[in-house]
Amino acid sequence: MATNIEKQTKPEVGQAFVQRHQGDVIGVLHGWDRVRLQGTLRSLYYQPVMERYVRQAGVMWTGFKKFASTLTGRVREEAEKLAAAQSRPMVYVGSSRTDKEKMAREIQERDGVKSGLIAILSCVEPCHTWFLRGNRATKKLELRMEWGRCLHLYFYWMHEQLGFLHVRLQTWFPFLIQICLNGREWLGRQMDEAGMSYRREDNCYPWIGDLERAQRMMDQQQRTDWPGLLGPLVEQCHRMDAEIRRPLKIAYYWTSAQSEYATDVMFGEREKLVRIYPALVHHGVMSFGAEQVLLFLGRPGKAGVHDEVKTDRRRRVEGVRVKHWLNGNSLKYYDKGSILRSEVTINEPKDFRVYRRAEDQQEGKEKWRTLRRGLADFHRRAEVSRAATDRHLTALAAVHVQSTLAQEAVRVCQAIRRGKQYYRALNPLGDADGELMAIVNRGEFAINGFRNRDVRVHLYGVASDKRQERKEMAAVGRKLRLLRGHGLIAKVSKTHRYVVTEKGRRTITALLAARQASTEKLTALAA
Repeated sequence: MATNIEKQTKPEVGQAFVQRHQGDVIGVLHGWDRVRLQGTLRSLYYQPVMERYVRQAGVMWTGFKKFASTLTGRVREEAEKLAAAQSRPMVYVGSSRTDKEKMAREIQERDGVKSGLIAILSCVEPCHTWFLRGNRATKKLELRMEWGRCLHLYFYWMHEQLGFLHVRLQTWFPFLIQICLNGREWLGRQMDEAGMSYRREDNCYPWIGDLERAQRMMDQQQRTDWPGLLGPLVEQCHRMDAEIRRPLKIAYYWTSAQSEYATDVMFGEREKLVRIYPALVHHGVMSFGAEQVLLFLGRPGKAGVHDEVKTDRRRRVEGVRVKHWLNGNSLKYYDKGSILRSEVTINEPKDFRVYRRAEDQQEGKEKWRTLRRGLADFHRRAEVSRAATDRHLTALAAVHVQSTLAQEAVRVCQAIRRGKQYYRALNPLGDADGELMAIVNRGEFAINGFRNRDVRVHLYGVASDKRQERKEMAAVGRKLRLLRGHGLIAKVSKTHRYVVTEKGRRTITALLAARQASTEKLTALAA
């Protein structure tokens, strides 16, 4: 079942992590997991256009509520007709907190639905919508967009191409549509059509016969003609769509409201992942700070004024999940059977950049601009997500679990002599040496290494004058020679940069974990 890892994965994908565990890893698969696409009648979110729409439909202000209510009723009636025609249930859900996907899965399993409509669920939920309000200043009625509640319809399907998905339809103006699908579900349909062999567990694939071909299929998803693919689905679920859009001849504009991009590292055996996973969790919680999370998500340097980084460790039924939040986006990793998954969720694309022209200047100059929600930037969204999981896995490659702490630490805690040069013992539990090791082991130095001045700034800050800078430079030089003497770092040939060695990664990671752990935790581990 296992095949040559070099043939199954591109070398840049989590290369350091895969190389570290190449004896246990049988492949890597990366691509979309859950994706929520959103269709909006954008012009109907603008008050003057919405007022023009009402006038164009021949509706008086006092009749707006009845007009909208009638449309809502007809939308529901059409959904009931669809359910009856397909002989599928239409169920009202009393609470928006109910797990609707779980309900749909249970109905699917109960009725043995292999394709087509599974069920239609309806629920009253919050939404942005239009209300008719009185303006005291003008003494007139006017439309205002506010938060309200209205009926939403959930159409659950086994789509012939996309697999299990749902369409969520807001039944009141401006009739927002959301389609939630899963890239792994889609891949399963693609592999079935191609006659490929694979093993599936939930939405993961612990083994795929032709992983290179499966990866090409995942990559093709990024080049999808989404309006062409989603249009027929909208027509099936929202039979009032054409009539509602007719007064102003408007069309739905599609965006990505949320995307989850996952890199799955596939271990040959569950036990191989179980052996290293506790160390990965401990390292992620104890060693990844704000700077590392910023680096993973393509934001090197210090956090901005509005940046807020949080880390959370949570035990689920399936296992332990570690999650880092940056503003509205997140990066997490968890174990799913024999798979280690690193996953990026993007809710706020404004934190990322894409090289493009301005929307209103198609002949203008290309430059780095804010990543948009629109599907025109969907391919770039995949690029930044994949790069984030790659940097994340590279940082996790620093974790080594085959040696005990005593074996790794005993040598650096003793004075040594190399030739005529004497190097004092390191004191990893002391503030000075502990801080030095933490600095050279920082996530932003994992790929490109570090220089004397990088360490100097973290140790002393910015020097007030040149004389002070030279003193600090000499002091850092002595500290780096000490680390080199113990074999924890090495100098990159023909550069002024240093990198942490394999031995250094193992030793520093273990010592820092022990240094930051409480006596209660260490006692519990030893018990």
